[in-house]
Amino acid sequence: MSAHTGGTRERTAELRALREQVRRGPSEKATEAQHAKGKLTARERIELLLDPGSFREVEQLRRHRAVGFGLEAKKPYTDGVITGWGTVEGRTVFVYAHDFRIFGGALGEAHATKIHKIMDMAIAAGAPLVSLNDGAGARIQEGVSALAGYGGIFQRNTKASGVIPQISVMLGPCAGGAAYSPALTDFVFMVRETSQMFITGPDVVKAVTGEEITQNGLGGADVHAETSGVCHFAYDDEETCLAEVRYLLSMLPQNNRENPPPVESSDPDDRSGQALYDLVPADGNRSYDMRAVIEELVDDGEYLEIHERWATNIIVALARLDGHVVGVVANQPASLAGVLDIEASEKAARFVQMCDAFNIPLVTLLDVPGFLPGVHQEHGGIIRHGAKLLYAYCNATVPRVSVILRKAYGGAYIVMDSQSIGADLTYAWPTNEIAVMGAEGAAGVIFRRQIAEAADPEAMRERMVKEYRAELMHPYYAAERGLVDDVIDPAETRNVLIRSLSMLRGKHAELPHRKHGNPPQ
Repeated sequence: MSAHTGGTRERTAELRALREQVRRGPSEKATEAQHAKGKLTARERIELLLDPGSFREVEQLRRHRAVGFGLEAKKPYTDGVITGWGTVEGRTVFVYAHDFRIFGGALGEAHATKIHKIMDMAIAAGAPLVSLNDGAGARIQEGVSALAGYGGIFQRNTKASGVIPQISVMLGPCAGGAAYSPALTDFVFMVRETSQMFITGPDVVKAVTGEEITQNGLGGADVHAETSGVCHFAYDDEETCLAEVRYLLSMLPQNNRENPPPVESSDPDDRSGQALYDLVPADGNRSYDMRAVIEELVDDGEYLEIHERWATNIIVALARLDGHVVGVVANQPASLAGVLDIEASEKAARFVQMCDAFNIPLVTLLDVPGFLPGVHQEHGGIIRHGAKLLYAYCNATVPRVSVILRKAYGGAYIVMDSQSIGADLTYAWPTNEIAVMGAEGAAGVIFRRQIAEAADPEAMRERMVKEYRAELMHPYYAAERGLVDDVIDPAETRNVLIRSLSMLRGKHAELPHRKHGNPPQ
């Protein structure tokens, strides 16, 4: 018995030594090379992402079985990807992390199978999935087996969409078909200088088009955060990036069957927002920063803005009201006067869909003069892109409360979660102007003949503008017709929102049975 026990101890010691070897990675030289690029190792990243000591690895000792091109002589453990689960603030989170030190993080058959398994586990367990991406794409030596591995990832990304939160953290290169997995997930984080995403790299671009461009110029964090909209968050270093991933996870539910976790709030629900009187000018032609309004309304002035640098004429953010998570959609008068255009419509539509999928109530703050006019917008498909936002709001079954601060003109007013498309409650400030269009434009259309025939056309125009504004654009016109539920004191907006959302917390809305809708593209 003792000899048998001694054998087990020896074998267990071998196991511990093997695990320690695997944890250290292929070599000190490979680790130094990773650090020299300003990048952390896969395990260092996991340690930053998850609560200390919570990570449980899956298939640590997996090795590939491929032969040819020298692969049979090089069979490292983990096969270049670390998979498992742990916790973030005590809640389960699944993770996979490419290990660039092994085959450059390239995806082979065994590598892909590990990712498939952890994705299936995340879906089955109903917990978020975070991918830490730092890989060189498909492992060319394994041919189409590697490409098929990507197909399995894409299929699972789609299956998990709207079921569990999926977050992609780009910490190195991501080229070719590999870029489609992050694009299928809910949120994409990038780190400046070290992470890039593109379908075809600079060399191919030069060969085909003759254009010369760097990797960062083609697909770096700033490009995707400002120009393409592929990236939701961009940071200067990995530590900050992973800390923000943790913060985002704290605002999301585990899955689509749960609500986001509430927290105790020390910010009084009846706190008066006197500052709002001065933050928002009554003159609709004067600009202001909507972020200041959001800070005044939400708990402790804290919110997480998404797509902060893309389509800046609209703001989408996660925040808390009385400790409960809400999604905020707000026009931004400080950028393009807050008009809706193609990119703003797409940005807001995707955010509304995400909030609806994960049971996050929507608060919409309106100050919108309309859709951006122009040939470029029309030829670019503003009709179908604007319809995406309309579709997203109409399809959303979460509690929806909107507040009209100032302008709400034309189709843009209807699209921005008006009562007519299903907002549960609609409030307006006494500075609101709800109309088909601005008074100047409306008067010019309605009273064109009178103005043209007048002895003093300009004086007649001014008179007609005042008449139109007095008849159809006074603050209580919409309230008198039941198009808004109440005209409220701006200082009471926070309290009104909190009480309204509290009442709506038990909302249950059914959509017609269908396989899925066919949203505008």
